[in-house]
Amino acid sequence: MPTLLSHSEYTTVTLKMLVDLARPAVGLTFHKRAIRAKQSGGYISRFKGRGMEFDETRLYQAGDDIRSIDWRVTARTGKTHTKIFREERERPVFISVDCRATMQFATRGVFKSVLAAKLAALLAWTAHHHGDRIGGQLFFDDYCHELKPQNGKQAVLHFLNALVNPPTSKIKSEHDNLEPVLNRLLHHVKPSSLVYIISDFRGLTAHAETLLAKLAKHCDVVLMFIYDELEATLPNTGQYRFTQNGQDVILDANAEKSRDYQQHFLAKQEHLQALAKQRNMIFILVNTQADPLACLKI
Repeated sequence: MPTLLSHSEYTTVTLKMLVDLARPAVGLTFHKRAIRAKQSGGYISRFKGRGMEFDETRLYQAGDDIRSIDWRVTARTGKTHTKIFREERERPVFISVDCRATMQFATRGVFKSVLAAKLAALLAWTAHHHGDRIGGQLFFDDYCHELKPQNGKQAVLHFLNALVNPPTSKIKSEHDNLEPVLNRLLHHVKPSSLVYIISDFRGLTAHAETLLAKLAKHCDVVLMFIYDELEATLPNTGQYRFTQNGQDVILDANAEKSRDYQQHFLAKQEHLQALAKQRNMIFILVNTQADPLACLKI
């Protein structure tokens, strides 16, 4: 039987709500649909290798890779030694979350902003359960806030608290498109990071696409496109009232402008999906009625 949400839970998130997602996230793994190669790290996935970290030196045994011989120890002891490496378990997972005003919208299910926060929380807990470092970016209409990837539960709680109680910034810059957001992302994310971008991707200009492609060259990128059903399927007839910033907005489904909006939305979705495929990114379409846990299950 589905869980019924209170009225406020459709439009806002609380820290408890996000903390409670720690347990459901235990069984989640990161996406690995298009496998590139077997990794030296903890996962076998499409994502780039984590690398190996030196652990110890021991006596050479038959079958050891001669490229791993420790020549300095061998010369010192007079016996052949080989280096032993262990998998680097820590990999930066960077979650960029769209917190702009346009995300505070839904005609069905929960607000885009609520769904984005829940998805981000599940990903953060998944990273924690895997022993990865967790960092993030929250971008608003007039500023961005980045969190440096760190280990441990405290890092996850710091990220979740920022989602619920976003810090303010004295440095303001209008984000009517995604160019400044992605440009900052390029400067803050280290190569080989796993990057999730959760957004409705409003303002995806041609230059923003170039920045996104540049990010995908050095990182593994997952695009989570959040949309409301009304955007994809407008009703054929009738007038519908919405509230925006305390004011009523009337949508006339009969108007040609409304039909143009629908076609524009569908074209943007298909274009972003094609771009993701071309640049070897993962594209996930998420409806505001979707179960966030189910969206992340493989």
